[in-house]
Amino acid sequence: MLLSIIIPAYNEEKTVAKIIKKVQKIRLPKNLIKEIIVIDDGSTDSTPKIIKNIKGIKYVSHNKNFGKGAAVLTGIRNSKGDFILIQDADLEYDPKYIPHIIEPILKGKAKVVYGTRLKNYPLKILGKKRTPLITHYLGNKFLSFITNILFGKNVSDMETGYKVFLSSILSGIEIKAKGFDFEPEITAKLLKKGFKIYEVPIKVNPRGYDEGKKITWKDGIVAFWTLVKYRFVD
Repeated sequence: MLLSIIIPAYNEEKTVAKIIKKVQKIRLPKNLIKEIIVIDDGSTDSTPKIIKNIKGIKYVSHNKNFGKGAAVLTGIRNSKGDFILIQDADLEYDPKYIPHIIEPILKGKAKVVYGTRLKNYPLKILGKKRTPLITHYLGNKFLSFITNILFGKNVSDMETGYKVFLSSILSGIEIKAKGFDFEPEITAKLLKKGFKIYEVPIKVNPRGYDEGKKITWKDGIVAFWTLVKYRFVD
């Protein structure tokens, strides 16, 4: 069996090589091999040059920046795997969790698995262990709450960047998102089709805007509207 790991990258010259090497080093079960597909989404820094010099991956590029959703879809079109996993090009999501995230699918327990950052993760406003990016935490909690209200499900982290699917279930789903609205659209359409989202707890290392974080409060508004829209239309 083949696992396709899709890595969309846009201006990630500081981290893209590190994350690819981490993914390459991950050990999978003996009956599973991996292909790594890296999509440069029109980067203007040295990201494309760095990716081109890395061996053992499939490299695809966009001639301009279209957005994360567009890059993921390009990766899916170029994949051959039985399973598809999305891995961000920064260092927020540690590839050490990949074996844990794919395990429920390999055991036949699920067709869709999300790596949840928010399950059993309390909000801490003060102290050394203060929750980083509190507004993002609250925003993600709110969007997951809205997801559950609209679709009658129990998803703790709709916006997580760690998602893995059986590739066969994506063939009947048309994704229109170009940017960060990929997360709510794919979630909404999977839930509408009756797929249960199995969640595996993970920990992340959030980065700030000074470190290259790109998602903003405006994307949260778009995500809210996307959830509502696809509750009622395809």
